[in-house]
Amino acid sequence: QLQLVESGGGLVQPGGSLRLSCAASGFTLDYYAIAWFRQAPGKEREGVSCISSSGGSTNYADSVKGRFTISRDNAKKTVYLQMNSLKPEDTAVYYCAARGFHCSGYVDFAFWGRGTQVTVSS
Repeated sequence: QLQLVESGGGLVQPGGSLRLSCAASGFTLDYYAIAWFRQAPGKEREGVSCISSSGGSTNYADSVKGRFTISRDNAKKTVYLQMNSLKPEDTAVYYCAARGFHCSGYVDFAFWGRGTQVTVSS
């Protein structure tokens, strides 16, 4: 019953913005690093961004650096991914996932949401 639920996906035009949310329930978010992953059909899942449990450290894939921003609000048990200047190649199912404390190279994430679809198209 430890759950992560993504929301905020949808259809957006190139150059537009979306804000994804990852809401946690069943556990205290304070002790967990949260990462966003994405996977397009026929492609390998990749790590997009990660934030440490304290919020003091963040990581971004080169492909999204400067366009995406990850943040967290532990009181609301929610992590956000602000996505700006979206490109068609950002189209994918976006998942959030949790592991203890540190991002650690996008490995050993034990808890996963079911994903939210982001489609960037004109």
